[in-house]
Amino acid sequence: MLAAISPEVRPQQPVTPDWVKNAVFYQIFPDRFARSGRVKGLNLQTWGDQPHFHQYMGGDLWGVIEKLDHIVSLGVNAIYFCPVFQSASNHRYHTHDYYQVDPMLGGNEALRALISAAHERGLKVVLDGVFNHASRGFFQFNDLLEQGDASAYRDWFHVEGWPLSAYDDARPAGYHAWWGNRALPKFNTSNPAVRDFLWDIAEYWIKQGVDGWRLDVPNEIDDDSFWQEFRRRVKAVDPDAYIVGEIWGDAHRWLAGDQFDAVMNYHFTRPCLAFFGAHTLDHPMNERSGTGFVPPISAPEFGRRMTEVTQMYHPDVVAAQLNLLDSHDTARYLTAVGGDASAYRLATIFQMTYVGAPCIYYGDEIGLPGGPDPDCRRAFPWDRQNEWDTATLSLTRQLVQARRSTVALRHGTFDVTHAEGDQIAYTRAHAEGNAYVALNCAQHATRIPLAGVLPGTYTDVLTGHTLELSGDTEIEVPARSGLLLVPAQA
Repeated sequence: MLAAISPEVRPQQPVTPDWVKNAVFYQIFPDRFARSGRVKGLNLQTWGDQPHFHQYMGGDLWGVIEKLDHIVSLGVNAIYFCPVFQSASNHRYHTHDYYQVDPMLGGNEALRALISAAHERGLKVVLDGVFNHASRGFFQFNDLLEQGDASAYRDWFHVEGWPLSAYDDARPAGYHAWWGNRALPKFNTSNPAVRDFLWDIAEYWIKQGVDGWRLDVPNEIDDDSFWQEFRRRVKAVDPDAYIVGEIWGDAHRWLAGDQFDAVMNYHFTRPCLAFFGAHTLDHPMNERSGTGFVPPISAPEFGRRMTEVTQMYHPDVVAAQLNLLDSHDTARYLTAVGGDASAYRLATIFQMTYVGAPCIYYGDEIGLPGGPDPDCRRAFPWDRQNEWDTATLSLTRQLVQARRSTVALRHGTFDVTHAEGDQIAYTRAHAEGNAYVALNCAQHATRIPLAGVLPGTYTDVLTGHTLELSGDTEIEVPARSGLLLVPAQA
């Protein structure tokens, strides 16, 4: 059973930005999304080749601007970017300079242009903040390597002994690094100079127009006061800035209203794999990726667990949780369920009709596969549209539009009304009208009961059919498909 936050520790006022509660996010891994060709003189892989840990595909922020029409066509209204700052790695979690966008991505000019173009289209922009560790190329750490104990920045890091060995694995590193990876020296965040440096970065980019931060491994800065001041400074610049942490487990510590607004909701991810992919889960694939082993579950257990997830934290936090089916840190959902596209579509119906902010990982909307890192970070196949799963793309657009146009799907309660075998039904209830969802994971059509339907005319978003309904009813739902009833537009 997932723990619910006790009433006495709940914040008395809303603690999360309202725009997030109405948002649908799109996550972009910049090196693999779109290459504009404007950044010259680079040694790059051929676009679409098999991803490699140490090679660059050459996606850039100018390319993202060129593809905003596609992003907007999905109906999403927020973009979360994996790191964009200068780095000697294709994933850019090895930061060299926090004040400079990587020249390979187009530099600061490209980010300014992207923020402007995104905002003109009603899109928010959230950046990835990697504040627990830097890189061997980070100036202050490089000074430490050059000057040793005499370095002006000696106390910016956790030195264990001299000499330091940043590259020779046969010798002790001599300093703390993220999970022992000597390419990622850990900041000494008890040092006031380091704290001020990181807080200044957080403020600086919000002042440049960024709409929030996704925080990489923030639990490893094991210091509530650091994150409390981080929030204070960010919110002083923009009270509506979104602060979302990468916390895979229980996050009560960070979600009391004085640190993060929300977390990446892996409590949502795993049950969606376990139920919708119950019969096709690729267990070795999941165990090699960040998700780990996922045992299959039935509808009753799924209903219970997803109800518990809505009760874990303060309601304003739950409404702002980043609900993801996969990410750059896991196998793609499609691959994790053995290539079963129907499982992904069912999970997407659920994702777009559940409490919280859905997040689509780039390429999932066209059926892009991918196993663990680096394969889950493939290049978007813009030049091979014949390979796109157009049924999934069409469904994604329908669902996002329905969510954004139906108040109940964003702000309604979540009430499971039927859960048996491979079928589940639930209501999103709201004063402005209810929405009703039924999902059939079986290999055959079946009738699924809907309880207490308010009298009225409803449209099934998935078929376009109009129904007059009232009270308890049963509706036939095709195999491996669903029903999404919203109040018909007058």
